[in-house]
Amino acid sequence: MSAKVFIDGEAGTTGLQIRQRLEGRPDIALLTIDPEHRKDRSARAEIMNLADAVILCLPDDAAREAVTLVTNPATRIIDASTAHRVFPGWAYGFAELDGDQRAKIAGATRIANPGCYATGAIALIRPLVDAGLLPADWPLVVNGISGYSGGGKGLIAEFEQQTPPPGSHDAFRPYGLTLSHKHLPEIVRYGAINEAPIFTPSVGRFAQGMIIELPLHLGRLPGKPKAEDLTAAYEKHYAGERFIEVLGVDDAAEVQKARAGAAGFHALIDPENLNDTNRLRIMVFGNETNGQGLALALLDNLGKGASGAAVQNLNLSLGLPEASGLE
Repeated sequence: MSAKVFIDGEAGTTGLQIRQRLEGRPDIALLTIDPEHRKDRSARAEIMNLADAVILCLPDDAAREAVTLVTNPATRIIDASTAHRVFPGWAYGFAELDGDQRAKIAGATRIANPGCYATGAIALIRPLVDAGLLPADWPLVVNGISGYSGGGKGLIAEFEQQTPPPGSHDAFRPYGLTLSHKHLPEIVRYGAINEAPIFTPSVGRFAQGMIIELPLHLGRLPGKPKAEDLTAAYEKHYAGERFIEVLGVDDAAEVQKARAGAAGFHALIDPENLNDTNRLRIMVFGNETNGQGLALALLDNLGKGASGAAVQNLNLSLGLPEASGLE
């Protein structure tokens, strides 16, 4: 029997991609609502309470309101907004966080999908903390660049020059200049660190994909780890994972050469390289002379950073094969 799934907010960027991943699956029956009734509370409540799972692709306040409409205790909710990521009683939907997280997601009726930047940042920070290479109170800086699709329809229209005056001509746009980005609380909690890093997000002139960077003064860390020690920690933490790959030391060295003009490995660091997938790639670069290192995560902001993760969490929640609709 197919599981009944309702996507509240399916007309948005994330909702559309989730629907594409679920359409045609014999184990999923998508419930739909007449567009005229999308803002009708009673109509939405009725369909939500008929569903086995509801995926919320809404702004934060609308997501909070939507949760109040669900009275069926068997209905599972996956919220793609920021509203419930550090909220009590909600499981955090990053299955690869640690060895217990899949079971927490599978056993929860309330699941908060991670933020795209947070997915990359936590993927880089948490394994180093767990391995004892990075103290929880160490001052951190995290840099990120995302495709403009992460800003929703308004930013997409601006960058694709669909709005007057003639849209944006920016090649690169830093933002979050108040240093209080909405993803910081989840990075602190699930990165297992004591204080927020300095986080500098930006938008580039490409639609999809993203890179997150964690620069570290390795020579000042306790134990003075080398780049290969960080790589080993990531390889151990993500051993056997289907959707997270760690580039080996030799391949990372080839990427370093490629960015200097050599052929071969440059595509592995292209922010668009994992687009339309649920994969995340980690690589570490180092300079022993300077005692410095750089851990880098690459993912699709609309894939593993949004719709792909939502489908992965849906599968876990409903007891379906985790990779269904994702490969």
